[in-house]
Amino acid sequence: MSRRGLPVGWPPRRLVFFGVFLMLLAQPSRARHPVPLSFLHVMFRPVPARRPLAVMMLAMSGLADAAEPAQASDITLPAVSVTGTATASYNPPDASGATRTDTPLREIPQSVRVVPRAMLDDIAATRFDQTFDYVSGVARQNNFGGLWDNFAMRGFTGNENTGAGYLVNGFAANRGYTAPLDAATIDRVEVLKGPTSSLYGSSEPGGTFNVVTRQPQFRPAQRYGFELGTRDGYRATADVTGPLGEDIAGRLIAVADHQGSTRDFIHSQRYLVAPSFTWMLGNDTILQYAAEFQRYTTPMDRGVVAVNGQLGRIPRSRFLGEPGDGSLRLDSQSHQVSVEHQFSPQWKGRLAVSYRGGALAGHSSEASSLAADGRTLWRQHRYRDFQSDDVALQASVTGKFSTGLAAHELLLGVDAYRFGNTMAILRKNPSAAAPYAIDIYNPVYGQPAPPLAWNMDTYERQHNVGAYVQDQISLGERWRVLAGVRFDSFSQSLDDHLRGTRTTQHHNAVSPRVGVSYLASNNLSLFANASQSFRPNAGTDAAGQPFDPERGRALEAGIKFDSDDRRTGATLAVFEIRKRNVLAADPADPSFYLAAGEARSRGVELDVAGQLGTHWRVSGSFALTDAEITQDTRLAPGTPLSNVPRTSASLLAMYEDAAPVGQRYGAGAGLRYVGQRPGDVQDSFSLPAYVLVDLHGYWQYSRHVRVSLNVGNLFDKTYYASSYSSLWVAPGAGRSVRLGVQLSY
Repeated sequence: MSRRGLPVGWPPRRLVFFGVFLMLLAQPSRARHPVPLSFLHVMFRPVPARRPLAVMMLAMSGLADAAEPAQASDITLPAVSVTGTATASYNPPDASGATRTDTPLREIPQSVRVVPRAMLDDIAATRFDQTFDYVSGVARQNNFGGLWDNFAMRGFTGNENTGAGYLVNGFAANRGYTAPLDAATIDRVEVLKGPTSSLYGSSEPGGTFNVVTRQPQFRPAQRYGFELGTRDGYRATADVTGPLGEDIAGRLIAVADHQGSTRDFIHSQRYLVAPSFTWMLGNDTILQYAAEFQRYTTPMDRGVVAVNGQLGRIPRSRFLGEPGDGSLRLDSQSHQVSVEHQFSPQWKGRLAVSYRGGALAGHSSEASSLAADGRTLWRQHRYRDFQSDDVALQASVTGKFSTGLAAHELLLGVDAYRFGNTMAILRKNPSAAAPYAIDIYNPVYGQPAPPLAWNMDTYERQHNVGAYVQDQISLGERWRVLAGVRFDSFSQSLDDHLRGTRTTQHHNAVSPRVGVSYLASNNLSLFANASQSFRPNAGTDAAGQPFDPERGRALEAGIKFDSDDRRTGATLAVFEIRKRNVLAADPADPSFYLAAGEARSRGVELDVAGQLGTHWRVSGSFALTDAEITQDTRLAPGTPLSNVPRTSASLLAMYEDAAPVGQRYGAGAGLRYVGQRPGDVQDSFSLPAYVLVDLHGYWQYSRHVRVSLNVGNLFDKTYYASSYSSLWVAPGAGRSVRLGVQLSY
């Protein structure tokens, strides 16, 4: 025991950590363009700002006091597009993000997997990217030193500088700077396989995620979580919901999180507040508002190096940056407002608007080149100051009607967004005279940082307007047909303040989709679909001309199974995707690119999830993915796509039963396998295959108290999760043990 009776390893900052995060949120950003957080001051205006912990507790206690089980406790919210509540099953019946309508999964002619809240709770997920490991065909990608979520689906990922696109409640969520999503606000994760451009516009042809957040409930509830973990990990969460009046419900989620790392000098801190409100404007209209304010800090960590293409030459813990650089800070906020009105039993309309703002700032020292001696690493020093603003509008009408023997569900919609992105970088590249070097085998930290000079100062604008139509047709009891098309008009301009130039581009795109499902029996359905996608390419070629957008074409067919009680489901799918206008190096000047590349991905995927008998919940996945370059100016045809394994699989099993003491207990394990992957686009080295084992358990002592214990990477396996090049390889996390207590009222 240490002083004051605290256990050894508990630094004094733990005592104040959970009470200061709102104060930190309210501080101005160090970036040139700080993200405004004035909403917090408005929301909590009656309380003096010098007492942030009191602010949080008063806000939550006020919501809890308002959540009295009066007549409002029996009110249930009407179904709203891309929102919902969690279910205890691993096999939810629908996913509104796939069609923007409430269509049963077995009738959708597309491979869709839903990761529900129950599964997130079983694995004690704290981050969105923990769902990647239990879904077929999803591979981790370079995550910009731990600063955002990045993935490839069916072999394809997004822009190397901004990562793959995903949705939150149907809105694009990461066009700018957004911290890794915290799981506390997530109700479910919808995995939409294949192109989604016919509904959502610009996207990758492999698919995307739609993250559905938790919504206010009229039935009062409070949940508080406390967790301690290895490597100085600790976390506190609060989730309070209930009625604020006869027709208004509110919800407030707050998170304070500190995590250490297997990596030397690396840690992260997160402070998050997410208020939301639901207002019933009569029997036919509902208004919803959801916000999230977040601060996330962590040092830039590019990982380890592969010496002569070989990994494992230095420990996985070895940090090759400079501890003195401190942490990069990412401040973000989001707001979503939607109004849905039921015009009649057959027709309804929806209008929604979203704003997302983010700012990233901080210093970093990053690997630049490894000298011929195989131990001297030259580094570059950078200062980044980024800001983004994203405003989006959606409007849609859905109607049901019949024509003869065919029943229709028609969706008509328009949407638009305006995105602005400021990027300022100061940078010093190494040279023989000033290599800013470090010995990878015997690092000595604390070198004076080299002076910085301007490297980039740009402002990018994007404007997009899209219109779409979709018809879901029921032909008798067994046949379902889906047909849709979307038209997009996209404009982009880029102002380079250092060179005094402006480049612009404008493109139009048409993205069709058609699919058919045959409900062969109560348990089986067959499906097939064909679709197209597009994604603009940023930048210009050597002649200053904008690139043509990437275009994708996809074919998919499969079979879906549901048990009689609908508690267990499975999807087996085969697919082929081709993408053209992929950026490739210009043979005349490799510092420029041409939209001349092509890539192809094809494979087989299996997902199984549900309840087996009374006691078992299971989830399993398998993917065989053949993703390769088919045309490029430098790379040979057949070169596999970076970070995409040919085979991957997962299995999660949880056993539940009545406990001899208390109410219930659950115990289970997770198994994750990822095959060998190319470490870079040239396939110059490989990331080894790995198998990880996790243990999960909980004890429900009473209706109000639950204790959980989770062990990640049980055998402390050294593995490499992703990479960008042989100089930037991200080691995976070592063994972790987390003990948590959840209090529910």
